[in-house]
Amino acid sequence: MSDPTNTQLTRDTYERLQAELKDLTTRGRVEIAALIETARALGDLKENGDYHAAKDAQGKMESRIRQLEAMLKKATVVDGGAPSDGTVGPGSVVTLRYEGDDEDDTTSFFVGSIEERQGDLTVLSPGSPLGKAVLGHTVGESVEYAAPGGNLRVEIVKIGD
Repeated sequence: MSDPTNTQLTRDTYERLQAELKDLTTRGRVEIAALIETARALGDLKENGDYHAAKDAQGKMESRIRQLEAMLKKATVVDGGAPSDGTVGPGSVVTLRYEGDDEDDTTSFFVGSIEERQGDLTVLSPGSPLGKAVLGHTVGESVEYAAPGGNLRVEIVKIGD
């Protein structure tokens, strides 16, 4: 689970996550309890696949509930969308080229929380080393950041869709 202390969410995402949490803690828990009860009625719990599947689903749901509670408790609600000043910021889609790569070899990222994901883009957390390095920079600038394998340099090729 990611560190929820720096999670920035748009108002829409914050409200969507609150609704998901409410649904999981009400309807979700009732449904899982009913599935567990139905599976228990089938007999021996040691070899009861339905029971074990229901308990597994319950564990995953409770984990998501804890994740949402922690995230929403510490989330900061921000204005939606990317900055309009041409810099990289939360909500931006940024295209990067790593130093030494071919001109056409670029990678696009969505800068923000995993909960804000857009389409199939890889999410780049603003709190990650690469995220911190590109924030506030513009197209054409190169930035360096510390990666596990050493320092890497990237060029900002494009900001926006």
